[in-house]
Amino acid sequence: MAQLSDLDIANQSTLKPIGEIAEAAGIPADALEQYGHYKAKIDINKIEEKGEKGKVVLVSAMSPTPAGEGKSTVTVGLSDALHELKKNVMVALREPALGPTFGIKGGATGGGYAQVLPMEDINLHFNGDFHAITTANNALSAFIDNHIHQGNELGIDQRRIEWKRVLDMNDRALRQVVVGLGGPTKGVPREDGFNITVASEIMAILCLANNLKDLKQKIAKITIGYTRDRKPVTVADLKVEGALAMILKDAIKPNLVQSIEGTPALVHGGPFANIAHGCNSILATETARKLADIVVTEAGFGSDLGAEKFIDIKAREAGFEPSAVVIVATIRAMKMHGGVAKDDLKEENVEAVKKGIVNLERHVNNIKKYGLEPVIALNAFVHDTEAEQEFVEQWAKENGVRLALTEVWEKGGKGGIDLAKEVLEVIDQPQEFHQLYDLDLPLEEKIEKIVKEIYGGSKVTFTSKAQKQLKQFKDNGWDNYPVCMAKTQYSFTDDASVLGAPEDFEITIRELEAKTGAGFIVALTGAIMTMPGLPKKPAALNMDVTDDGHAVGLF
Repeated sequence: MAQLSDLDIANQSTLKPIGEIAEAAGIPADALEQYGHYKAKIDINKIEEKGEKGKVVLVSAMSPTPAGEGKSTVTVGLSDALHELKKNVMVALREPALGPTFGIKGGATGGGYAQVLPMEDINLHFNGDFHAITTANNALSAFIDNHIHQGNELGIDQRRIEWKRVLDMNDRALRQVVVGLGGPTKGVPREDGFNITVASEIMAILCLANNLKDLKQKIAKITIGYTRDRKPVTVADLKVEGALAMILKDAIKPNLVQSIEGTPALVHGGPFANIAHGCNSILATETARKLADIVVTEAGFGSDLGAEKFIDIKAREAGFEPSAVVIVATIRAMKMHGGVAKDDLKEENVEAVKKGIVNLERHVNNIKKYGLEPVIALNAFVHDTEAEQEFVEQWAKENGVRLALTEVWEKGGKGGIDLAKEVLEVIDQPQEFHQLYDLDLPLEEKIEKIVKEIYGGSKVTFTSKAQKQLKQFKDNGWDNYPVCMAKTQYSFTDDASVLGAPEDFEITIRELEAKTGAGFIVALTGAIMTMPGLPKKPAALNMDVTDDGHAVGLF
């Protein structure tokens, strides 16, 4: 019998009306704003705290490979397993972005029997959050250009405008553009460019805001560029923070959906952890904590990116501590980190697993640096052999690391029971949690700390541009912000081709960006792009829609 695709499994699943899911989660009827039968937004102002807030379980991973590790799948499966064990649990996920959906990923709602539904809707536009973010971002661009056209009262230097337009699609042709061409009636010509929506500061602000008032205040603090005498210009100077917050008034509300097994799921906010902070919204996590005893959430890519940013940016801003961290690992990924090509992964190769497990080991040690005990979820794939599996289990035993074989893709929640039991043991233990760095450290020292302690590098080199920016940011009083590293997800280094767990390498910071609204400084490393491109054969080539309106080719 042919194996069902993720989309087939999703289509054959029976969804409960979203009102039933809300009722089971303890969401009052007047807090529910339904978007059709199976989706809703939640009015956070109508959710009351039940007393002690729920504990947060963070799902991270080893360094991803093109073979795919299944982090979202494990996140959903673990939630379903805890639900199976009669725990009061919610899952809080990031929303899929159209760029990667049509590019490489084909979707981001989990897989197999561990998915959030309705899969089609979540992968395609969802409840319009990203469109609202795109509109708010580009409205600000329009207000900036109009201000310059109408006399430029603030004296904005059009050569020093940092604010870019955005699009929710990978489109390399838009990285650098010229706007305002066509004569005086068309505005003032200047260089501009596009980022992808999910790497935008508006996205970060939506994810880090504690309420609508806080959202507006953060938007007001955005630095859009500089005057001719190099003084920062903010949205507050343009007086448009109210208008932008208004565009986002519905997008700020978390979205309620369900897993295949009926576990309540809040899906809201920011996917990219390589060029953004890559976590779902504080509002979604905190809403889930008010409703459930355990909240399972994920951050993008490996511990070097998503988990580091979750702990040092999001958890710090929100004021909570993770109670447990799961690291998703696969034998396939270890083999790739051990030098095996993607096309050869079906062949048994214990030696390659031995060689590649160093990548997993570094991620385990990274989590321990925060005073947290990690649990490895060994996500099973059909071509894994007994000998390969035994080696990984023995390695974990010898190194005193918790590990559970996880089969949630195939079996749903039942395939995650062992993992759930390990997680439950950890969250009941006292932890000595702490962030990696204090905010009062200079920016360059924070960056060095991340590079040396999390990546395993030995040196940080700042280009002359970055050095000038460090001085400028210090002069502007921005030295006490946390750092959001923009780095390839495939390697601990800033070179995507260097796999495993390299040592004694250098990271180059080519430039810095001040995200004063979001409240962090972005450090761009290597060749990382804030507007990705599509691959040679995008996932879009496999996509279609049937005559009765059903999607084909999402996965």
